[in-house]
Amino acid sequence: MDREQRRFDRLQKNAKFRYQASIEELHMDASRGIDKTLLASLTTGNYLKNGESIIITGATGCGKSFIASALGHQACAQGYKTAYFNMQKLTQKLKISRLEGTILSFFLKIAKTHLLILDDFGLTHLEKQQQLDLMEIIEDRHARHSTIIVSQLPVASWFDIIGEATIADAILDRLVYTSHRIELKGESLRKKQ
Repeated sequence: MDREQRRFDRLQKNAKFRYQASIEELHMDASRGIDKTLLASLTTGNYLKNGESIIITGATGCGKSFIASALGHQACAQGYKTAYFNMQKLTQKLKISRLEGTILSFFLKIAKTHLLILDDFGLTHLEKQQQLDLMEIIEDRHARHSTIIVSQLPVASWFDIIGEATIADAILDRLVYTSHRIELKGESLRKKQ
């Protein structure tokens, strides 16, 4: 096995993706809200070089996490260090890291990751410490490294999910206005299987 394959395998394993997904497996259906030109542009990895973020929104089961995972696998194939977190698990990990006194090294590890994927954003309102932690993570990454945020909720309702107005403003300002947007439409793909 050559060095590049070993590196890809290591990056992919460390990312802890929810799905094994590839760009080739995506159903490029315009009726689902998938812009083929945007997706083709994202697969080049230029957004990673430029530290740009991606927001993927849509109803439950419409393929948001699968697209995020496919982009993450593509990033690994291009040699980028990637981390995949369900938002609930990330907040638990942050809480445990704080209790163990390892929070600063965890923040540093996330800050150095080329692509951070946060899935299931907005399922629960954020507590005060979670708001501050998310702000810290987004601030450390802003214009340096890429973040993909996946949510069932439209971006317009994120302000309420984050909670505290000043913190929500700071996070959304760094994340939303400069990001690539994929807004998926249609029924759950799970029903069709």
